[in-house]
Amino acid sequence: MAKIIYVSGGQKSGKTTFAQDTALSLSENPVYLATSRVWDEDHKKRIERHQADRGSEWTNIEEEKYLSKHNLSERVVLIDCITLWMTNFFFDNNQDIEKSLEEAQKELVDLFKQDATFIIVSNEIGLGGSPADKMAFHFTDMLGLMNQFIAKQSDEAYLTVSGIPLKIK
Repeated sequence: MAKIIYVSGGQKSGKTTFAQDTALSLSENPVYLATSRVWDEDHKKRIERHQADRGSEWTNIEEEKYLSKHNLSERVVLIDCITLWMTNFFFDNNQDIEKSLEEAQKELVDLFKQDATFIIVSNEIGLGGSPADKMAFHFTDMLGLMNQFIAKQSDEAYLTVSGIPLKIK
């Protein structure tokens, strides 16, 4: 049975550092499951910098959408991050929120059938008011619904603020 640790927070709130520290405290060789798609050259360089920053103790997997296809049983797995992962569904589905949520939730349900510890990082993007742009408004709604879906299933949940993790569940 899966154990789920959910970590949310704002941009540069310390959520990934906390998630990495947690993973390393639970395993000498955790898995880093990175969900970002390479959008442009600057983003590619950022991904490469992040990969280089991780030590050799990490098993790195790059996966844009189909997380459950990887056998992660009996591993500690850091998924970073749900925001970028949902971006992939959102744009692949022409910004269809319902279809994106349905596909992503099914993928997580299938993933959570594995006997592993999952540390899931996401952004809390709805704290700053409503976006003026319709697309951003829909994306914020979709991500908020996905965050709720994950948090409800989690065994533990944390909100990071200014580098400090606050246990909320």
